[in-house]
Amino acid sequence: MDMNIVCLDLEGVLVPEIWIAFSQASGIPELKKTTRDEPDYDKLMKFRLGILKEHGLGLKEIQATIAKIDPMPGAREFLDELRTITQVIIISDTFTQFAGPLMAKLGYPTIMCNTLEVSDKGEITGYRMRCEKSKLTTVNALHSAGFETIAAGDSHNDLAMIKASKAGFLFKSTDAIKAENPDIPAFEEYQDLLDAIKKAL
Repeated sequence: MDMNIVCLDLEGVLVPEIWIAFSQASGIPELKKTTRDEPDYDKLMKFRLGILKEHGLGLKEIQATIAKIDPMPGAREFLDELRTITQVIIISDTFTQFAGPLMAKLGYPTIMCNTLEVSDKGEITGYRMRCEKSKLTTVNALHSAGFETIAAGDSHNDLAMIKASKAGFLFKSTDAIKAENPDIPAFEEYQDLLDAIKKAL
């Protein structure tokens, strides 16, 4: 086995954005905001939790939406093929309570993400980040363990991990993020991303 690990973002790369799906299901347009719009994750989560509280919504309502979300077309096949040639870790700022059902649909890849704090009544009261700057910190930890990383993501919070890796790619990103980072190759199709990763291995 080579000493490479491919680090992938989850939402926007392998599955649709959970908060956008929940925004549509709940009819609350403010919840459409993601890390593509707000680079400060802490600010974004506090904003989201405030809106959930205001509308009396909790974990079970979000999980009901997640149960209906399927991976993006081609994501499972992409992941299956990638895992035959190298090791893959999904590094996400989402939460274990959200990611579980989606991991089943993706064939149980390894995921590193965060945890929600949930009251007995099911209200989301807060959240715990696994570590600070979780994506960059994880990639740096893999480097110190003797691995080389190749990373792909779509949002502001993926850029540090992409730039710290020996090869990094934007995938299904926004025009604004692509324009701000012209040095990072950007792809829209899984086959193109797979080919680029194979070349970098």
